[in-house]
Amino acid sequence: MITQDIVRRLWDEAGYGNLAIWEDDSITVVTPDYCGETGEKKPMVILKPIVQVNKYEHLAFALNEEELLIKIEDQIRAAGGTIIRGPRA
Repeated sequence: MITQDIVRRLWDEAGYGNLAIWEDDSITVVTPDYCGETGEKKPMVILKPIVQVNKYEHLAFALNEEELLIKIEDQIRAAGGTIIRGPRA
């Protein structure tokens, strides 16, 4: 997974629900009240778009915010996932 791709999805999905990150690197939108399990499978991480990207006026700001990128990377790694940071724009 690439950190900036996740930030883009967070930006695009803000207001539609949360993002579930799965072990196979897929990302799905889930409702805010999602119980954390689908068909006996649990996502590695559930990210809340509004909490993480709503404070930025433009996507470019979020894509280059070191604190946000580190927070996402730490969450994915803590859950056992692999993530790399893409080049900065």
